[in-house]
Amino acid sequence: PPIIQEEAVNDLLRHRDTHKSMGPDGIHPRVLRELAEELAKSLSIIYQQSWLTGEVPDDWRLANVTPIYKKGRKEDPGNYRPVSLTSVPGKIMERIILRALTRQVRDNQGI
Repeated sequence: PPIIQEEAVNDLLRHRDTHKSMGPDGIHPRVLRELAEELAKSLSIIYQQSWLTGEVPDDWRLANVTPIYKKGRKEDPGNYRPVSLTSVPGKIMERIILRALTRQVRDNQGI
């Protein structure tokens, strides 16, 4: 398994879109961006342990689902689409996994 570097976590934290909504854990992306330096080491340890054990914090598995109106009659439930708001730290972990898998596929010409 790859080592999750503190610098990579710091970079992902600093480049969070602060206009996105927070997930069910109540952690706003702006807080993570503003505290990137202070949080990067702790989060990199959590991410590394999660990667090694295959365990994910329960909060990262939760989502707030909100119906967003598309068009047509507002009384018709079919005119809404669901949007899931998930944990921002969980999204960062997903990004780390995606990068690692992409690198693996690229370097080895497949899985």
